[in-house]
Amino acid sequence: MENTDKIITEETNLVIPEHVALILDGNGRWAKKRGLPRTAGHKQGCVTVEQTVEDAARLGIKYLTVYGFSTENWKRSVEEVGALMQLFRYYLKRLLKIAKSNNVRVKMIGDRTRFDRDIIEGIDTLERETKNNTGMTFVIAVNYGGRDEITRAIRRMTADCKEGRLDSGSVTEQVVSSYLDTADIPDPDLLIRTSGEIRLSNYLLWQLAYSEIVVTDCLWPDFNKEELLKAIAQYNKRDRRFGGVK
Repeated sequence: MENTDKIITEETNLVIPEHVALILDGNGRWAKKRGLPRTAGHKQGCVTVEQTVEDAARLGIKYLTVYGFSTENWKRSVEEVGALMQLFRYYLKRLLKIAKSNNVRVKMIGDRTRFDRDIIEGIDTLERETKNNTGMTFVIAVNYGGRDEITRAIRRMTADCKEGRLDSGSVTEQVVSSYLDTADIPDPDLLIRTSGEIRLSNYLLWQLAYSEIVVTDCLWPDFNKEELLKAIAQYNKRDRRFGGVK
């Protein structure tokens, strides 16, 4: 198995991947099964995120990336989007406390310009006040879409070519990676998707080119440390052969 320098936990004797990405699917179905509004599923999903951040940090995962809000999520009902924004406001404050207590650095990827000013300021504050933390890096993809990210990167590359800062003939995969939102973050070793759906949903399309993928039927609000370790155990059984960048 590649990356033999990764942490092997005494607790599990598993090689812990450096970077785990998550698609948090199933909040609505979790709520529907219980006769609750969708917003209840989103609230419980946030509780699960908090616990997963702590579990991942303690296991020795160096980077944890979650799909928090996609560019497509704006198409949901006005009521649901509004509720999600209010939940996001609350969660930004909660996350700051969790990050500080666990020495976690927080980074947001995606196009934050569409959010209200107070949310943008909350994101900026969260990143600024955790930037010197030396533990796990927790990456949240908000108003994020893989195609949108690549499109924005191409626009910046084109502008730099016009201004003479970039020679189009010298563009490599590494150069493209440096223009993405994840420029300073290694590609995920493992992607976990909950709720049994088998698709990428426009998530980290460039970065997941060589990642191992584990799909679980567990709905996101029910996800826990045991489910995380099950996915890592599956990752340990894979024969990692790839030739990607980073």
